[in-house]
Amino acid sequence: MKQVYVGMSADMIHPGHLNIIHEAVKLGSVTVGVLTDAAIASYKRLPYLTYEQRAEIVSNIKGVDRVVPQTTLDYVPNLRELKPDYVVHGDDWKEGVQQKTRQRIIEVMAEWGGKVIDIPYTQGISSTAMNQRLKEIGTTPEIRMKRLRRLIGAKKIVRILESHSGLTGLIIENTSVEVNGKKEEFDGMWASSLTDSTSKGKPDIEAVDITTRLHDLNDALEVTTKPVIFDGDTGGKVEHFVFTVRTLERLGISAVIIEDKVGLKQNSLFGTDAVQTQDTIEGFSAKIRAGKNAQITEDFMIIARVESLIAGKPVEDALERAHAYVAAGADGIMIHSKNKDGQDIKEFCQRFRATDVETPIVAVPTTYNQFTEDELASWGINVVIYANHMLRAAYPAMVDCARSILTHQRSLEASEQYCMPIKEILTLIPGTKK
Repeated sequence: MKQVYVGMSADMIHPGHLNIIHEAVKLGSVTVGVLTDAAIASYKRLPYLTYEQRAEIVSNIKGVDRVVPQTTLDYVPNLRELKPDYVVHGDDWKEGVQQKTRQRIIEVMAEWGGKVIDIPYTQGISSTAMNQRLKEIGTTPEIRMKRLRRLIGAKKIVRILESHSGLTGLIIENTSVEVNGKKEEFDGMWASSLTDSTSKGKPDIEAVDITTRLHDLNDALEVTTKPVIFDGDTGGKVEHFVFTVRTLERLGISAVIIEDKVGLKQNSLFGTDAVQTQDTIEGFSAKIRAGKNAQITEDFMIIARVESLIAGKPVEDALERAHAYVAAGADGIMIHSKNKDGQDIKEFCQRFRATDVETPIVAVPTTYNQFTEDELASWGINVVIYANHMLRAAYPAMVDCARSILTHQRSLEASEQYCMPIKEILTLIPGTKK
């Protein structure tokens, strides 16, 4: 019997997929290569369903004889192993970014006399439109919470941007660009204590309590689906931190990052210009263990932020603490520095990775922002947080607008130079009626 190979993501099964499988069955025994999370995330958003869920769905479709994982966007490794007689795909890949993939498959299949069969694209079906409708429906706390771990497992580096309102959450949810044929977007949101405080006109000294911050965060949770990492500052007292963990977990927050400092908070970017008092390793480890014992699911993450470099201590101290915190149960390590050359961060990551290749490393390259995400990933960093850029971008624009109105004693110039059209404001938020 002839062997037929069909590759698909299978995140949202629709009649187009079923038609391709129906046509493949006519040619022989059908093997479906279901793309893994990592394969899909290499060129677009992480799928809603896990690989295991998608593989189970496909294996139960009539006509499918076998399901195998396709671990890369490139079909060739699976094709060389299976040597099918046919590869079946929708003819939409004759154009656009998949055109080169199709040509490479044709060339490889020719090595053993195999052929590529293009099935006419099913009209009236748009995965992009379906994805948009799913976004409008929203998500559940459980699905949102699980997403960060899946992203870390699937992507070379996870890209997180600061959000301090429902509006900034919508920007992070929907903004994307195309770079070299690949769609680039943010993977999630950072709920920063700095920008939460600043947006309220208060100092970044934990003056805004957790309850208030979570109330404001709910604005973003209601209109977005992407995962959230919460800036937990020091985590407070151990007895209080356990309740913070339970509350964040219940809301569907994916992770909390707490720093190993004690006393009145001083922003880390002040470095040694301000008093930066670290907790003892034993004391902070006890806080991590208490938090891990308090959580209910396996998906929520407690990430330990090591402040040794901020406090002017050597990399050796940061490494000692990081390994101790992992031993105490930390699900990840955030390493922070205000040095502009980034070399202390690079040294830490490379030395940490020499003995621990599994624990995720989080970096916040606010001061060493000359490095690209590819460079950070090559150091062993898994998550990059752009920690305050949305607020920093908004403030100068608002000041310029206010100054323009004062200067010209009218709003014409401000409207033309600094403001989006009022019609765009009226349609900016999904659900606004015309």
